[in-house]
Amino acid sequence: MQRLHKNESGQIALETAIILIAFIVVASVFAFTILSAGSASTERGEQAISAGLEGVQSSMMTRGAIIAEGTSPNVDTLVFTVSLAGGGDPVDLSPHSELEADGTWTANGTPGPVMIGYRDAVQITNSVPWSVNWLVENDGGADDLLEAGELAEITVNLADLDTRLSTNTAFTLEIKPPTGGVLQINRTTPAAISAVTELR
Repeated sequence: MQRLHKNESGQIALETAIILIAFIVVASVFAFTILSAGSASTERGEQAISAGLEGVQSSMMTRGAIIAEGTSPNVDTLVFTVSLAGGGDPVDLSPHSELEADGTWTANGTPGPVMIGYRDAVQITNSVPWSVNWLVENDGGADDLLEAGELAEITVNLADLDTRLSTNTAFTLEIKPPTGGVLQINRTTPAAISAVTELR
């Protein structure tokens, strides 16, 4: 019996195997924790990227020319057409005002969320009157939402600016929806304003 107990040559290998297995188990637990944390961070990163893109990318885009209407040397209205940008969410284009048949503008009692601002070298206005005329509607006029495949003609009234938009003037229009990026229109008026002038 004493000879049997004295022969412990296999015990070291057994202890080494136990320690090795313990290290493997601990390493597996740490690896699982790190992978879980990495997955959570990746999801948060994707959410942040999506939110950033939504805030930067404009929901709308202009289609066609920007038209100035007025009597030289002043511009009374700007007319342009907008559509939904690819993959953008619908935009509520409930108008802020209405252009009457006699050429006067009346404020809308329940203006929508989209604001149109104007600025040039001498003034800035965060909200100017505007109206909408639907050129293409997919839902038969059931709502004021600009949706995929629809075209809306926007008429912006600039006749009430403190300093009238005149010839040879660079200006910026900002169409500001409640979500998504601001759509900027940068143009310069020519040396002469006709009844209908295309701005470049």
